[in-house]
Amino acid sequence: MSRNPRTLLRPALAAAGSLALAAALTACSGAAGADDAKTVTVYSADGLKGENGDGWYDKVFADFTKKTGIKVEYVEGGSGEMVQRAVREKSNTQADVLITLPPFIQQAAGKGLIEKYRPQGSDHVQGGDKAADGTWTSVVNNYFGFIYNKKDLPQPPKTWEELLDGKFKGKLQYSTPGVAGDGTAVLIKATHDFGGEAPALAYLKKLQTNNVGPSSSTSKLAPKTDKGELLVANGDVQMNFAQSKSMPNLGIWFPAREGGRPTTFALPYAAGLVAGGPHSENGRKLLDHLLSEESQKLVSEVGGGFPARTDVKPTDPNAVALTALMAGVEVFEPDWTDIDRNLSDRVAAWKSATGS
Repeated sequence: MSRNPRTLLRPALAAAGSLALAAALTACSGAAGADDAKTVTVYSADGLKGENGDGWYDKVFADFTKKTGIKVEYVEGGSGEMVQRAVREKSNTQADVLITLPPFIQQAAGKGLIEKYRPQGSDHVQGGDKAADGTWTSVVNNYFGFIYNKKDLPQPPKTWEELLDGKFKGKLQYSTPGVAGDGTAVLIKATHDFGGEAPALAYLKKLQTNNVGPSSSTSKLAPKTDKGELLVANGDVQMNFAQSKSMPNLGIWFPAREGGRPTTFALPYAAGLVAGGPHSENGRKLLDHLLSEESQKLVSEVGGGFPARTDVKPTDPNAVALTALMAGVEVFEPDWTDIDRNLSDRVAAWKSATGS
């Protein structure tokens, strides 16, 4: 997800005003400070921090600081952007924890950006949601999806083919593959649903007639959809479910191939300890906290997502609604190793097919 407009430095729990800004900029520039030992810097894909300080990150970071005295310095952007930033800073590492969507967490591991660490509680995370070598583990489970404006479209489109209708011209947008994690997910799902890369690209070439154009920020598409500027956009269940609390016209749906079933796949927020981070021990403590039972119980209630730990079974109203939302949707498992290996070629092919 490059997303300069969405690269927001948010020093969690810092006091408001110029002192907070100065502290945040100092932390991200790598300058040493008297209280450096009591900070931890997180680079993350957006979606888990609330716009009004009411997201899962807001809550669990606050709990972490209260428990340990360690302040969380937070930088967010697109998954791809966060990895690229970490690559640029490799000779002067700034981050301690990296949290991105697949396949970018695999990309980060392949570039040697994250080191092995199995957080406490990770033994309750199922195999497909963590790296076998211990380089990363999911902290919040999530699924790819689409959103629509419920006011202007009483029923969402059911199929990919319906999106080619002229009524969606200039009213449809999806985020940029290779930059946004959710944008890359569009390619993955289309390839699965259409039975291969070639037919998927042929479809996306047709869809380009209706597409508004590239967007480096997936989260920015939800407000546009809620206001009716867009009728349909891509997203993910956790982020859009959380956004729908303040965006009443936002609905979530899962496209199917004509004659087929709606499908989706897991798109978790996966976390790794940054290799050579300035406060690695604090990073380990934060990862332990994110996977603690207390934090995982808040994933649906506060964050609108799904716990990464299989032993945590929330029963709050959000958890019930999320279970109902997923009913009847076929969940497939992408080959992330293959996707990571061939991502550059696939993005290049998408650009060629769509003229993007």
